[in-house]
Amino acid sequence: MNANGGNSILLVCPPDQEYKFIQLLQTMLDKSTYFVIDLNKILISFVQDNESEISDAFELLQGAVHQIFKTPEGEESNDLFGLILSSIEKAYHENKVPVMIHSGALYGTGIDNLHLMESDLVMRSSKPLIILYPATHDGEKMMFLNTRPASKYRCMIVN
Repeated sequence: MNANGGNSILLVCPPDQEYKFIQLLQTMLDKSTYFVIDLNKILISFVQDNESEISDAFELLQGAVHQIFKTPEGEESNDLFGLILSSIEKAYHENKVPVMIHSGALYGTGIDNLHLMESDLVMRSSKPLIILYPATHDGEKMMFLNTRPASKYRCMIVN
């Protein structure tokens, strides 16, 4: 796979059509081969399960709120990033290709797609990670959610 040294595929869609893409993917993908990971559901579950800890952490980490969702390197904690990696790992254990939807749920969490794409789990897998990626194009630049430049590193882009 030609993915700039990675093992991921960004399936780019216009942000205003993401819902249509998700509907289409859910009807097209064979459940015996693909494992859909809904990042909205994982984020909501994380917040509900850790409501009091998150509230305390917001007070404590005012300048580094992203650490609530992705624990700094070398530290251990129950975080959103770990839950997402666990879902990807589950897909791989079931011998399925993980397909992430609602990646906009990561916006503001400090978790970038690149963090997932560069994880040992994804890099070593024989199956790629597919990410439905809501983005627009501004000349040569791809803009995640039409707001910030997106990395084209470690992945194959499908427009």
